[in-house]
Amino acid sequence: MPRMIEVVIDSVRVSLMSPQRVVVLRQVDQERYLPIWVGPYEAEAITVALQEIEMIRPLTHDLLKNVIATFGARIKRVEIISLREDIFYGNVVVEQDGKEIQIDSRPSDAIALAVRAHISILVDPQVMEAAGIVPETDVQDAPQAGGENALPSGSETGSERLSIFEDFIDQLDMDKLDDESKGKSDKPDKPDKPDKPGKSDKPDKPDKPKQA
Repeated sequence: MPRMIEVVIDSVRVSLMSPQRVVVLRQVDQERYLPIWVGPYEAEAITVALQEIEMIRPLTHDLLKNVIATFGARIKRVEIISLREDIFYGNVVVEQDGKEIQIDSRPSDAIALAVRAHISILVDPQVMEAAGIVPETDVQDAPQAGGENALPSGSETGSERLSIFEDFIDQLDMDKLDDESKGKSDKPDKPDKPDKPGKSDKPDKPDKPKQA
C-alpha cells in the first residue's frame, strides 16, 4: 500500500456561487492543496473546533468523540481513501484493545473529528494526484504534459491545470470563516450529502479534474 500523504486544514472558505463551503487541505511537505466541497453545517462544525469555541451542549461530532472514548477506544487518524464519480470517501481509524477498526465516513465528518481529537489527516496519493491543486509558482516548473503533476487523463497541460486553480479561487470569498461561526449555538441536523471535489458551478455540472 502506498504511503499516505499527511495534510492539514489550510482554511474553510465560502463559495460565492453556492451555499456550500470549501475545506482546503494543504499537504504538509509541499505546496499542494486538496479542496473539498462540504455542507454549511459540516463546515461550521469544523470551524467551531478550529477556533476552540465552547458550546453549551455537545455538537454531533463532540458526541461521537465522547461515545468512542466511553467504549474504551481512541481515534488514531482519519483518512481520505478514494474519489469515485466525483465523491470523496473517508475512514475514521479507531483503536480498541490493540486492534484497529476502520469506520466508513464522509471526509467532512472525519475532518471534524480529527480537529477535535487532534489527530492526523491522511490522503491517499491517488486522490491527491487526481484532485490536488498546485499553485502557480509550482505549476510553472511542472512538466507540461504526462508528468507527475499532470491530470489523470494525460491531456491537460500544466497551464491548463493552473487555469483550473485560478477558476476555483475566483469563485471563493478569500476571507476565511474566522467570524462566521462565533456566537452560534447548536442547530437541528440536516440531511447528509456526499462530499464533492472543490470545483462547482450549480446548476451546471462541476468543472474539475476527472478521476476519493
